[in-house]
Amino acid sequence: MRIVLFQPDIPQNVGAAIRLAACFGVALDIIEPCAFPMSDKTLKRASLDYGRLADVVRHDSWEVFLESAIAKEGRLVLIETDGTKFIHEFEFSSKDLLVLGRESAGVTEAVVSACAASVAIPIMPDARSLNVHTATAIALAEGLRQTGALAAMAASR
Repeated sequence: MRIVLFQPDIPQNVGAAIRLAACFGVALDIIEPCAFPMSDKTLKRASLDYGRLADVVRHDSWEVFLESAIAKEGRLVLIETDGTKFIHEFEFSSKDLLVLGRESAGVTEAVVSACAASVAIPIMPDARSLNVHTATAIALAEGLRQTGALAAMAASR
């Protein structure tokens, strides 16, 4: 399982995603352009001391990402507020790539079209949305739980 951040707006959320990826042993793909200068120095600062534990891959564009072996080996699962299935009803696979959109604007129609599924996290009716990092953590934990990876991590501790 991998986390895919589409053109993130907030460097702190990227840093939190790096830490999440490191703690759960999954890779993180960042689709550029980002709304902030993305450099190795920015990544290092955002990831604190978790950078050395994380597998982070940067892609110049959505199109470049789609042509990568990474995208071709997994199923693209869009995590969004308007998902067609709720997260607890969706059957995750260990090869899934969890795609999350920009904090300000979500994803483009091209991203929606490329994804095999769209999944929503149930929230209260009057609430608009979760923070993208929070949504990432919930989706990743549920995917890892369903595929047995969380139990394997717990057993190895």
